Amino acid sequence: MEQTLDLYPLYNSVRVALIATAAVFFAGIGTAYYVSRLPRMLKGVLDVVLTIPLVLPPTVIGYLLLRILGPHRPVGAFFLEHFDLRLTMTWWSAVFATAAVSFPLMYRTCRGAFESFDGNIGNAARTLGLSDTYIFWRIRIPLCRQGIIAGLVLAFARALGEYGATSMISGYTPGETATISTTVYQLWRTENDDLAVKWVLINLLISFAVLLVINLLERKRKT
Repeated sequence: MEQTLDLYPLYNSVRVALIATAAVFFAGIGTAYYVSRLPRMLKGVLDVVLTIPLVLPPTVIGYLLLRILGPHRPVGAFFLEHFDLRLTMTWWSAVFATAAVSFPLMYRTCRGAFESFDGNIGNAARTLGLSDTYIFWRIRIPLCRQGIIAGLVLAFARALGEYGATSMISGYTPGETATISTTVYQLWRTENDDLAVKWVLINLLISFAVLLVINLLERKRKT
């Protein structure tokens, strides 16, 4: 008898990835803008700190998050005691993990876009009496939009495919915390290859679509 495909992992993965991407979108843009204006030495130090999740194993990131957000840890205990809110082993716990691993991609891409911005354009705008806020939102952001969109797509793709940190901080509960990545692992572990292959194919299709969008953006930017 053929097993039906429960689409909850797809829904949950997309939901978590969208929330995390929205968070790192604003955090990445703001951080990249201010870091790009700092002196070189300070910029180098902050670069290491802000991009270290990019090279750390996801399980290490998950462990560090558990040390902070666990129910017996400072932040986790505070929220549990005062708001009766558990920060781990829920579907939205995965947002913390996916945001942590996808932030460096958004930050680095935006910083590169901001550093390629011609400062003479901003100086010319200031001579016309335009404020820095206006220049940022109406001139800098539109001119750097290709890099920002590329960073956004990369961050979403990374968040959608995250496994290591997510499995540690939100676990795997069917219909509650399951994502595509954790579902594939559980299906493999229980030797349910038929469903595992289906989820792998779904993941491949999503990855193909994301890479196609990135290539189109790259081609448009070169043009």
